Amino acid sequence: MFTTASLLDIQQIVALKHRDPHHVLGMHEVSVNGKDCLAARAFVPQAKSIRLIDSKNPEASWQMEKIHLDGFFEAVIRDRSEWFRYRLIHEGYNGEVWESYDPYSFFPLISELDTYLFAQGTHYKIYDKLGAHPMEVDGVSGVLFGLWAPNALCVSVIGDFNNWDGRRHAMRILRGSGVWEIFIPGLSIMDKYKFEIQTSNGDIIEKSDPYGNYFELQPSSSAHIYDLNKYKWKDSKWLKKREDEGMASGPVNIYEVHAGSWRRKSDGHFLTYGELTKELIPYVKDMGYTHIELMPLQEYPFDGSWGYQTTGYYSPTSRYGSPDEFMAFIDACHRQGIGVILDWVPAHFPKDSHALARFDGTHLYEYEDPRMGEHPHWGTLVFNYSRNEVKNFLIGNAFFWINKYHIDGLRVDAVASMLYLDYGREFGQWLPNRNGGRDNIDAIEFIKHLNSIVKQYHPSVMMIAEESTAWAGVSRPTEDGGLGFSYKWNMGWMNDFLAYMATDPIHRKYHHGNLTFSMMYAYTENFILPLSHDEVVHGKKSLIDKMPGDTWQKFANLRLSLGFMYGHPGKKLLFMGGEFGQFAEWSEKKPLDWYLLDYDHHRQLKQYIHDLNHLYLNEKPLWIKDYQREGFEWIECDDVSTSTVSFYRTGSGERDIVIFLCNFSSTPQMNYRMGLPFAGRFKEVLNSDSRQYGGSGIVNENELESEKVECNKRKNSLVLKVPPLGTIVLKSC
Repeated sequence: MFTTASLLDIQQIVALKHRDPHHVLGMHEVSVNGKDCLAARAFVPQAKSIRLIDSKNPEASWQMEKIHLDGFFEAVIRDRSEWFRYRLIHEGYNGEVWESYDPYSFFPLISELDTYLFAQGTHYKIYDKLGAHPMEVDGVSGVLFGLWAPNALCVSVIGDFNNWDGRRHAMRILRGSGVWEIFIPGLSIMDKYKFEIQTSNGDIIEKSDPYGNYFELQPSSSAHIYDLNKYKWKDSKWLKKREDEGMASGPVNIYEVHAGSWRRKSDGHFLTYGELTKELIPYVKDMGYTHIELMPLQEYPFDGSWGYQTTGYYSPTSRYGSPDEFMAFIDACHRQGIGVILDWVPAHFPKDSHALARFDGTHLYEYEDPRMGEHPHWGTLVFNYSRNEVKNFLIGNAFFWINKYHIDGLRVDAVASMLYLDYGREFGQWLPNRNGGRDNIDAIEFIKHLNSIVKQYHPSVMMIAEESTAWAGVSRPTEDGGLGFSYKWNMGWMNDFLAYMATDPIHRKYHHGNLTFSMMYAYTENFILPLSHDEVVHGKKSLIDKMPGDTWQKFANLRLSLGFMYGHPGKKLLFMGGEFGQFAEWSEKKPLDWYLLDYDHHRQLKQYIHDLNHLYLNEKPLWIKDYQREGFEWIECDDVSTSTVSFYRTGSGERDIVIFLCNFSSTPQMNYRMGLPFAGRFKEVLNSDSRQYGGSGIVNENELESEKVECNKRKNSLVLKVPPLGTIVLKSC
């Protein structure tokens, strides 16, 4: 039995231990008895026989000889010396016949430049190389597979197309990179696949594709081959407007949504992306929100994690439909003038065996030492930010959602846990950095790199930090020493304000600082004021149920508090259900209690939020100078005895103002005098105590004219009626 291959190569191919099967398999120029010719080799365990056919001249064919009983075949083509494209016709042991191009006849499609940039952490479109990519090579349709697994002995693609047999499509490792690749002809969109990895100790494990674009429904974990480039976007006007006007030039009023529990079908199943397009977008548009923030939609295995334990960073969850359907949802949002923000979790990932944990049999994506690599509170693993390829995985992921899905912003979860090595850990459970401190230097550099490069390529995309500590400069540019985020959630304001609102009005005068302290630091960051999902779960009560008093007082307090929030500097965020006063805490297991809108209080609150949102949209002073000190001025902030505050927001001119007067006591004041920045006539444009909102009806129906009477250290003032637990909004006529 004659063969041009070495016995060692054949043994390694058959035993699935060859790190460069393309060096052996496929067609190669060889010399036999001093004559140049060709040798074609294939390893197909399921084949009884294989015939090789010239693709351009089907009349030219060669029967391959079985060199090894396990399925190693070879044909020596003595009358040719130049490589040519060919196909293989296989006959199985049961008589079945199938034909394909040889996957080992294609040159590498991932270049040395690709692997170099990846190793440097600067391949910002690595998602176009790693993963599974349908394409045509030399007129042959197939799929390029790429995987980073530097410590593996062997890696194969397995799927329905090869009966999940890792021997059929072993990959080659590209020299010095840890990247494996193979082009497999003839595969179809929606074929399922995984990677089979032989670890350094000889174990065989199956892993989902870290760069997979579409996964099976949980609990299955295979990826589908999918073409993300076929969707035809129709949002060019939105993207142009976003680019021209910038991220912060207009109002930002965010409706935070958990897609699986906003609404459900009558049978209890999730709404699809298409159904969310038809129902959620018109609702958000009518209510006057500018953005939808979606709790994590990257693929995740456990509903109860709300998406914060991600296993498929490059795939929208299949719970609600396909990638194209999610693209269509975002496209429809943009065509209705609504931005889309995705929650994004680069701080940690779950230990599920099919995903990133010990990916190639080693601690590849996570730190090896559990004192750095595990979150004890969450039972999750921490990304190893010291590895360039891990940082590239995450930065590439941010660009993926921006470029492929046209996302308008990423809300980065749990930033504090990334910044501090001792986050959630007791003494002795963490390791100090190289300077002996508690800052995670590698994570900080990763964050700065991420934000600076996103700003460079996509300056209009929002990068939002959920950061709960006093870390300085979270939203300061990196060139000025900051972390480079666009915005930071104002957790301090949220905690103080909700604690204040939960206090009985009679005692609020003793806690007045909780109401006003936020203005002491309001301009240290670009803040978003969040009333998020985290505040309405785990025994914290819903927003309406946090409010003290009877039912009427609860609704009055909530209207008052949201009115104050919309006047306070900073962008706005409200979690779903808060806009109509859901009494039950939020649960991912069931939809919001929409039936409550059959009752007056809830329907009237929703109308109030609708009107408040539209007031916010239409009045530039409420947002145009959010981060400029001249955009806000207290009129009275020390009236502790009546728990009343007043202030105004300034727009483009001195007289372009909107005045807020908020009475946090339960006592009405029928002749309340308030100072004014200038003399003139004023009208009430919103009153939370209006009867249409469920209030007592203490409103100022007529225009109010200033008097030259000094008040609040101002020369001019006016007298008006102030309702109990009410917010009044005034404008000059």
